[in-house]
Amino acid sequence: MLKWLWLSLLAVILDQASKLAVAGSMQLFESIEIMPFFRLTYVHNTGAAFSFLSEAGGWQRWFFAGLAVAISAVIAVWLARLKKHETLLAVALALVLGGAVGNLIDRLAYGYVIDFLDVYYESWHWPAFNIADSAITLGVMLMLAESFGLGHSKEPV
Repeated sequence: MLKWLWLSLLAVILDQASKLAVAGSMQLFESIEIMPFFRLTYVHNTGAAFSFLSEAGGWQRWFFAGLAVAISAVIAVWLARLKKHETLLAVALALVLGGAVGNLIDRLAYGYVIDFLDVYYESWHWPAFNIADSAITLGVMLMLAESFGLGHSKEPV
């Protein structure tokens, strides 16, 4: 099901283009309110999800980069081995792959991931994220849905 790699590429392009636009037009930590619960807030994340290990001293850059390369390789092999009828799983894996590669590019190029999507309610803020994170999250949600039977059709005999 490598025909779904276009979706991975689209996720990478949208992710990198949005990050370049934010980095090129905003100052670090600058916020622009879009809606009463959503801002663009430019931040650098040296850690993983929710800034996990962001203060670890630098070694985490290479750890998370290596992890992303390994996971991407596993996903690519998994995607290649899918059957034609496993479309939903192929879409899910392609999204996760695109998100992983999008954040890997940042980590290798800058040593951190550019985050800028800031969802909040009053003083509570969800950790800032980006298009790559969104692709990964959507992909994982689709994988869960698929594991519960969504998108399953009878395999041709």
